[in-house]
Amino acid sequence: MLNSDAHLSAKVFADDIPKAPTRDGFGTGTVEAGKANSNVVVLCADLAESTRAEWFQKEFPERYVEMGVAEQNMATVASGMAAAGKIPFIASYAVFSPGRNYEQIRTTIALNKVAVKICGMHAGISVGPDGATHQMLEDIGMMRMLPGMTVLVPADAEEARKAVATAAQTDGPVYLRFGRAATPVFTTGETPFFIGKALVLFESEVLQVAILSTGSLSYTALVAARALSEGGIGSIVLHVPTVKPLDEKAVLEAAKRAGRVVTVEEHQVAGGFGSAVAEFLAERHPVPVRRLGVKDAFGQSGPPQQLLEHYELDAHTIVDAATRLVKDI
Repeated sequence: MLNSDAHLSAKVFADDIPKAPTRDGFGTGTVEAGKANSNVVVLCADLAESTRAEWFQKEFPERYVEMGVAEQNMATVASGMAAAGKIPFIASYAVFSPGRNYEQIRTTIALNKVAVKICGMHAGISVGPDGATHQMLEDIGMMRMLPGMTVLVPADAEEARKAVATAAQTDGPVYLRFGRAATPVFTTGETPFFIGKALVLFESEVLQVAILSTGSLSYTALVAARALSEGGIGSIVLHVPTVKPLDEKAVLEAAKRAGRVVTVEEHQVAGGFGSAVAEFLAERHPVPVRRLGVKDAFGQSGPPQQLLEHYELDAHTIVDAATRLVKDI
């Protein structure tokens, strides 16, 4: 049986479910990590308010470093601090870090295997009105290709808090992906979070399709699973907050039991989470796979929910993809 969470059942579909951006989890998580370990420091590239780094700054001003608009310098300074025993979290918009400073992350952080935690904020198209230049859709692919890099994409603000606190206790470099849009907070303080472990959020008695999701779209996958159930199609929703290292055991079991897989992510369909799943299953247990993500396009300005619908990352599209997959096979 896959790892599941009974604490979610009463909360997931509540009408009054609270919402918060996952970046809030970064703010609370760094404060928590800072209280637990005096070696935790935060560096920010002139975006303290937007990234929520200011929450750590207010609590630990002597351990906060404002780097200005200099993301490349921020990465290399953090690498040096990590080599000296600190645990640096570096924060900026994902289009700038890892977008602008990828070479410095690759050479000074990943190559040297130092414990810098790279925090990419405002990722995905749900940034909304900021438009294509600030809607980072390639970061998961960029970071999962780096040797030794752990890649975390939390589902909500509560899981983001846990991801940050856990990353602070993890050896080596970690990339954490956060969003700006307020999304449902559907996990609880009791919901388990472990790096490298996936979590079953929903499971029908009879399985016809497995929906594998990461990030805040895992809630959308839950909504889709309920609709599928009402339409007579049984599914399992596997939330995968750790894109690397992938929980291969959980992915393999879900694929074997359901026989069909749909992956969901707020990222380019090429190179990201869906690609990681497809690559693994192609070698271990080939099954039909449909990957949902942004299809070889940049984003555009607009309200977050409208953009998700436009790029076919809403519950209706997940239901349609799963239904077609079941009927085609």
